Amino acid sequence: MRSYTPRFGPHSVNFALLNQGKRSVTLDLKDPAALSEAIALVRTADVLIEQFRPGVMERLGLGYEAMRVLNPRLVYCAVTGWGQDGPMANIAAHDLNYQAEAGLLGLTVGVDGSPALPNALLADIAGGAYPAMMNILLALRARDADGMGRFIDISMADNLFTFMYWGLGNGFSAGEWPVPGGDLVTGGTPRYHIYRTLDRRYLAAAPLEDKFWENFLRVLEAPQLLDDTVDPRKTREAVAAIIETRTADEWTRRFSGVDACVSVVKSLQEAVNNEHFRARGLFATPITSGDGEEIPALPLPIARTFRELNTPACPQLGEGNTDLLAKRGA
Repeated sequence: MRSYTPRFGPHSVNFALLNQGKRSVTLDLKDPAALSEAIALVRTADVLIEQFRPGVMERLGLGYEAMRVLNPRLVYCAVTGWGQDGPMANIAAHDLNYQAEAGLLGLTVGVDGSPALPNALLADIAGGAYPAMMNILLALRARDADGMGRFIDISMADNLFTFMYWGLGNGFSAGEWPVPGGDLVTGGTPRYHIYRTLDRRYLAAAPLEDKFWENFLRVLEAPQLLDDTVDPRKTREAVAAIIETRTADEWTRRFSGVDACVSVVKSLQEAVNNEHFRARGLFATPITSGDGEEIPALPLPIARTFRELNTPACPQLGEGNTDLLAKRGA
């Protein structure tokens, strides 16, 4: 990842954003001397996180059972695509595959009926990194009580199912499994849809509750569409035709101050410059490149009181080999 573009100082900007405040040690784990140094780090570590396929750490001599003997207080977190067991555990995959297998990708389709390519790495971040963080914190809290570490099995694919709680509930309880374009949040209602404007921008309209729907139709000057239960598709088409008669700016003005749950679909650049997010200080914390450049750090979902870092830069490759290994008696 260090070699990706665009560059940010000596690193790629991707690497810099994801590794702010860390230290770096480089070890060839197939070299017995380097493996001994890694084991020395584990002896005094609170947490070990690994993302190899199941079995790799054991073959390297760094599996959980071996490490817990050296450090019974160790919280050992393994992050994989499919989890530590099951018939797919060792199959190569990326975020798109996890979303496909978990049924998430199939819930949203384009105008031609094909699944829409997701624009967010939901499995990597929401299914992997965030659950890993939560479970590590839980394990550390449990260790405060009993003094023992834990093994944590994080499956990125497993953790995607939580985002479809409504679909699971409908399917398990009533046998009504969701289909794209046919349910409340997959396009089956005119109250939760994306509409094109006259200037080929888009409105995200989510007036689900009756009071919002009434306000929405009042702005559209279309009270005749109030009952959308008889023919939702016909109502959606009628709403679309009205929305397409005005520009996004015109609709913004008309909906200003109205509780109707309507937003213009923003570009990422527009979102970053949104006065609300700026007022929240979302991009106020800088990250440095090491040679004078600065850009905003990632706005992680961490309370402001925990956001300050002692080191606003990302690590140089292997910068901690001398001092970090020496401090641990390697």
